[in-house]
Amino acid sequence: MTAVQNRTELAEQWPAPAEPQMVGIDPFFDAPSGFEDAPEGTVLRYRDVSIGFLGRIKQKVRATQLLYRTVNMHGVPEVTVTTVISPLRGAKPGAPLVPVLRPELRFQPVYVADVAQAIAAHLEQAAGVADVEVAGPGFLNITLDAASAGELARTIVETGSSYGHGESQAGRTINLEFISANPTGPLHIGHTRWAALGDAMRRLLDATGADVTSEYYINDAGAQMDKFAASVLASLRGEPTPEGGYPGAYIDDLAAAVREQRPDAAELPDEQAIPVVRELAYAAQLQDIKDTLADFGVHFDVWFSEATLHDGGAVESAVARLREQGHVFDDGGAVWLRTTDFGDDKDRVMIRADGVPTYFAADAAYYLSKKDRGFDEKIYLLGADHHGYINRLKAIAACAG
Repeated sequence: MTAVQNRTELAEQWPAPAEPQMVGIDPFFDAPSGFEDAPEGTVLRYRDVSIGFLGRIKQKVRATQLLYRTVNMHGVPEVTVTTVISPLRGAKPGAPLVPVLRPELRFQPVYVADVAQAIAAHLEQAAGVADVEVAGPGFLNITLDAASAGELARTIVETGSSYGHGESQAGRTINLEFISANPTGPLHIGHTRWAALGDAMRRLLDATGADVTSEYYINDAGAQMDKFAASVLASLRGEPTPEGGYPGAYIDDLAAAVREQRPDAAELPDEQAIPVVRELAYAAQLQDIKDTLADFGVHFDVWFSEATLHDGGAVESAVARLREQGHVFDDGGAVWLRTTDFGDDKDRVMIRADGVPTYFAADAAYYLSKKDRGFDEKIYLLGADHHGYINRLKAIAACAG
């Protein structure tokens, strides 16, 4: 039995139309078996129409179909889409009959008020509901029984903090990474959106039985950290912010914190001062981020340092592993990952021709780290300026297997 047969019925023998509908076959439906012996004019009734099919006709029709799918749970008759057994347009006399289709779909009309009444009738049967009132188009006023509301309050109080918890997501091992702002400055109001959303997801997953780990990825490697350190050092010395550096009053605050721990930092030669300032300023800024999130009620299980991937050889290991799987190639002196095989718009450089790994290489190593740590599912909450990462991350996941 084909998928088409599963979702198609031969309806009753409706009278043949005066003029047979002679149009092309809908590509989303193969001809269902069983119609060959039906007389011309027999109507095929399609139920559970595919989304792909609905996408080819008017948006209004697709919305109607989805509406029907919703209200079917409440006893409203299912939508019916019909085609008629006819010869194809231009077919020679005696050609086989086939189901043919026009966008002239026969839908039983459903109005908002009818839907509301159907839902109201269903809800009125629910325990604890005293009354359901249809209040204008699209609105239902639901009145709970007073005794039921009181019983719910008692249950909540007696259950305590475990109220609403369950095991529907038990068995899922999830890594949930969110915020992951650079440790080169304080969090701003935009980060609070991801803090609220990410922590809400963590709490929901945890409350429903999933083994979820919340993780903050610290981008503490690369040229940005050198610019950060140079900016703090310039403040220590009373010099202007270097080109491409980080301005702001917080840099002065970090400089003061560095001075408190290393009064001699400003007098050190640059090659000695930069590592010292970078370490101390980074630690102070990261602690400020942690304190801000703690005040916001958000706590992370893991604070993962990008620098550990580089220092521990994880980036080189990631390149080697992906090369073994046949996804890495060399071109122009650089090392590339063939991400276009998995939907990315272009292949990505992992190691530049000068031997310096790219951020993408670290992203690949980080993904493999999550996989190696036993996380079956990895959720990334990306900022608005990281929309381009979606296909890259998908490609990394596909390459890693």
